[in-house]
Amino acid sequence: MPPTRRKLLWQGASLIGSAVPTSVLAGGQPLHVVELYQSQGCSSCPPANANLLELIGRSDLICLSFGVTYWDHLGWKDTFAAPEFTARQWAYARAFGRTNVFTPQVVVNGARDTVGASMQDLQATLRATPTLPGDIQLHATATEISLSGALPATPLDLWRVGYDPSLVQIPIRSGENGGKTLPHRNVVRDLTRLVPNEGKASSWQLPGRLRSGLKEVILAQDRGRQRILAALPRA
Repeated sequence: MPPTRRKLLWQGASLIGSAVPTSVLAGGQPLHVVELYQSQGCSSCPPANANLLELIGRSDLICLSFGVTYWDHLGWKDTFAAPEFTARQWAYARAFGRTNVFTPQVVVNGARDTVGASMQDLQATLRATPTLPGDIQLHATATEISLSGALPATPLDLWRVGYDPSLVQIPIRSGENGGKTLPHRNVVRDLTRLVPNEGKASSWQLPGRLRSGLKEVILAQDRGRQRILAALPRA
């Protein structure tokens, strides 16, 4: 895709701050949820993907990689992309007051974003983004999720995100990244909106088990502003 077009799509990304401390909230909940939106068909995405790989493993972060579909026409169909992941990125665009989406994009806690190709800028965005509040709690058993604490008056959505923690090498045979082999990790393979929550503490049955090898994180998210209010990792 022409550089001038990609530059237009990047407008409005936030680039601020420096490093964040490595710690977690009470109950083991992370401080930040880091979502990368990328496409294997986008030549600008590999640096942001490499930066995400560096962050994976920090106890204060949940790092997730979402493949989007809108670059599939460039000559390579992303092997992990799904329409629901593209729809999630569009929800962030609307919440940020934008009329377009772009790759690469890193969204932190649903509150702030950056291109993500520079580790310095990515660390800066982590530093500048408020941590998850800590006054809303997610709890889980093998079959049930519960939500309690200082719930806002605005509606919440609960999401189950299933991701593959293994490192996968994908050979790209055509398109902008043709001839490269791109490493992927924490690739999202399942995104399920559990239930809408209208501001009351409740509990819900989880849907069927994820396929073998996937880990999951449960997210409580403000439906309007798209801010993530709590995150609960599950093996």
